[in-house]
Amino acid sequence: MIFLKAFLIGGLICVIGQILIDTTKLTPARILVLFVVLGVVLGGVGLYEPLSKWAGAGANVPLTGFGNVLAQGTKKAIGEDGWIGIITGPLSSGAAGITAALLSGLAVSFVAKPKEK
Repeated sequence: MIFLKAFLIGGLICVIGQILIDTTKLTPARILVLFVVLGVVLGGVGLYEPLSKWAGAGANVPLTGFGNVLAQGTKKAIGEDGWIGIITGPLSSGAAGITAALLSGLAVSFVAKPKEK
C-alpha cells in the first residue's frame, strides 16, 4: 500500500507541474523554484509533515520535499542556535541533496556536449 500512496502523491505533484508547463507561460526552471518554495512554506507552517508521513517517498523525493527539508532544518537550527540558524539550518539539513545535485551536474558535464542556442 505504501508504494501506491507514494506513486499517487508523487504522480500528482508531477501532474501539477505538467499542467503548469502546458497552461502557463512559466518556464520549467520557475516551476521548479515554485515547488521548492511551496515545500518550504508548507513545511514551515506544519502542513507538509503529515503528508510526508502518509505518502513517504512520494512526498519526500520531489522538490517540494526538498523545500520541506530546508524548512525543518531552519526551524530546528533556530531553536538550537537562535537567529544564526536562519543561515545554518537549511545548509546543514539540505547538504546531502545539494552535494548530490552538484556532483551529478559535474559528472554530466564531463560527458555532455554543450549546445549553443
